[in-house]
Amino acid sequence: MNQNNKEYCESNLFNGLNGRSLISPNESVSNFIEPKIRLGILASGNGSNFEFIIKSIQNNELNAEVSILIVNNPNCLAIEKAIKYDIPYVIINHRDCNSRLEHDKLVMNKLEELSVELVVMAGWMRIVGEEIINKFNNRLINIHPSLLPSFKGIDAIQQAMDKRVTITGCTVHYVQKEVDSGSIIIQAAVPLKEKDSIETLKKRIQDMEHIILPLAIAKVAIEIRTSFKDKK
Repeated sequence: MNQNNKEYCESNLFNGLNGRSLISPNESVSNFIEPKIRLGILASGNGSNFEFIIKSIQNNELNAEVSILIVNNPNCLAIEKAIKYDIPYVIINHRDCNSRLEHDKLVMNKLEELSVELVVMAGWMRIVGEEIINKFNNRLINIHPSLLPSFKGIDAIQQAMDKRVTITGCTVHYVQKEVDSGSIIIQAAVPLKEKDSIETLKKRIQDMEHIILPLAIAKVAIEIRTSFKDKK
């Protein structure tokens, strides 16, 4: 491979992250979801994925409404984004609960109270229990910063760097009892560069998360609507 071809390939591989060829399944997802799907968002951190869900709705790329943002960390920045976009939010601090089950029940009660149809864990740094998983069977999804089943659990990006893999990415999957083991909905690949730091790699992975999470929500929403019709 001559130098020009090498540079061309590297440019397309590393800089073409807005290309859908890095996303699988690479299929168009209809935005026509009627009525709008009611979302409950669970977040613990900066809320960047939460914000991109809102932007997708505002840009008519996702026919949904965010019924509630639930945070477990009173200091998380997702709260600021909820205020900015006038989204209802509630703080259910796990530190105020005597057990994981008690916290899960408070979260579940709030979701049910608002008739939430699809629950999205967007940076939710808590392991959810079986009650929530069973209540929202096939209606509870999570985004994880690796190409599952590789690098499950915490510090997935650091795990990928430690193993010196050449490609990592992000995955949206259904939530099951075993952490990061549910059926995969959509994935995006992100190549590692030689000079990557954890910060630069995290930024590129997050860029792809912002693309695939709204796509995954639309895909699951259609399945929920189809399932409801089939049961009529």
